Amino acid sequence: MRLLLDTHAFLWWVGDHAKLGKGARAAIGDGANECLVSMASAWELAIKVSLGKLTVEGRLDRFLPEQIAANGFETLHIEMDHVARVASLPFHHRDPFDRLLVAQALSEDLSIVSADLVFKRYGVKRVW
Repeated sequence: MRLLLDTHAFLWWVGDHAKLGKGARAAIGDGANECLVSMASAWELAIKVSLGKLTVEGRLDRFLPEQIAANGFETLHIEMDHVARVASLPFHHRDPFDRLLVAQALSEDLSIVSADLVFKRYGVKRVW
């Protein structure tokens, strides 16, 4: 299975946080699954760090690639078709980062690892 980690799922996996769902933990930990972290999540983290809403160990420009590599994840870059697909999505909610994750999941046939139930309203398979 190909999994797209929502920003909080990535952070909770990296931090071994108890809030990470059992199904999510099992799916991410299953070596047969491909886990991806979107550049949209990197952008979201950068904004939260710059606003003082989040701290990470060390510098973000090192933290992200180190954690992605250390956990065997892949980076999912933002492509023009992902951006264009956002325009056709219904407004189930307005979070721009989540909307881009939805567009990427639909375009790339990915399941999203997230505690957020709104993803199901877009027809995206959610793992938690």
